[in-house]
Amino acid sequence: MSYPEVDFLYLNEEDMVAAGVKDMAGCIEAMEEMFKLMKVGNYRMGGANGNSHGCMVMFPPSSPFPEMPVDGPDRRFMAMPAYLGGVFDMAGMKWYGSNCANKEKGLPRSILMLTLNDKDTGAPVAYMSANILSAYRTGAVPGVGYKHLSKPDSKVVAIIGPGVMSKTALAAIMAVRPNIETIKVKGRGKASLEKFIAHVKKEYPQVNVYAVDTIEEAVRDADIVSASTSTPTGDPSLYPYIKEEWIKPGALISSTAALRFDDDFIIHRARTVTDNIKLYEAWEEEMKPNAYNTVPIPAVHVMDLIAEGKMKPEQVDDLGDILMGNIPLHRKEDEIIVYSIGGMPVEDVAWGTMVYRNALKKGIGTKLKLWDTPQMV
Repeated sequence: MSYPEVDFLYLNEEDMVAAGVKDMAGCIEAMEEMFKLMKVGNYRMGGANGNSHGCMVMFPPSSPFPEMPVDGPDRRFMAMPAYLGGVFDMAGMKWYGSNCANKEKGLPRSILMLTLNDKDTGAPVAYMSANILSAYRTGAVPGVGYKHLSKPDSKVVAIIGPGVMSKTALAAIMAVRPNIETIKVKGRGKASLEKFIAHVKKEYPQVNVYAVDTIEEAVRDADIVSASTSTPTGDPSLYPYIKEEWIKPGALISSTAALRFDDDFIIHRARTVTDNIKLYEAWEEEMKPNAYNTVPIPAVHVMDLIAEGKMKPEQVDDLGDILMGNIPLHRKEDEIIVYSIGGMPVEDVAWGTMVYRNALKKGIGTKLKLWDTPQMV
């Protein structure tokens, strides 16, 4: 870029696909590199602690202002800024609005955009459609866990919550464990189940896929369990529940959303692994007490248990430490791992940077000008 002139690359959804945003294997590699950079501290996210998930705008249950939105399922705006160093060396922010009522308009629940910025000047270098990008990085983060923590001979997968996130989580599973034979799916609605099963049959015709009526049926005999449910928060007793006796020894359970286990199992026998322990510490700091009531991911409940003195911090393992070789890949034979995925803006910056650079190489996208010379200097 030749300053003071500033332009940036705009990438719509079709551009993003052409630039390789659906390359799951490449996305998993990018997430692995990101985790290693995070473990050595070469990143920043929001907040004074540098590990905040982001800043959320929520709405009241009622309002005297007729134009103001009111609270509803997944009704929010969210800003998620980050910087990631190393081979990425990029700053950026994902911004999105979310509303379950969007489905009635034929829209996704959340509509997301990602801006990438020059780390020194703050000038935009790219502005891109981020729905597919966010979905793929959300699948690739558990994908890193599947690659390193699941049994290499895994054959059976349980999907709890057959939505978009489960499609990309399954894409990650199939990328790292291509010998999967059976996929069991538990969902609430017939339409979403049928749509998901049709997707699996089209993308992975070699596997046997079918719906089950209960979470127990899904979890029993599964080597990998992927949970991505949309559940109201506030009352943990209503979160989807997995009983210890249903779980196959050596199974890996990943959760990007609400999931609940018995405390005795979590405290004494499960192995808790996080995508970034500092993210969960930040949530605990920001939302205590009982952060799990607001953020329903299993490791958030673990942080509550640590705050109550029922668990110790050393009972939580960080995926970055595993990748760096700081702790063992497995602590005991046939351990059951509960891997929590919180979602972080560094993930969007990482994969967005790689897709942006690929778009530049391929001449994809539209150059837009901010200014030739700024009028206010």
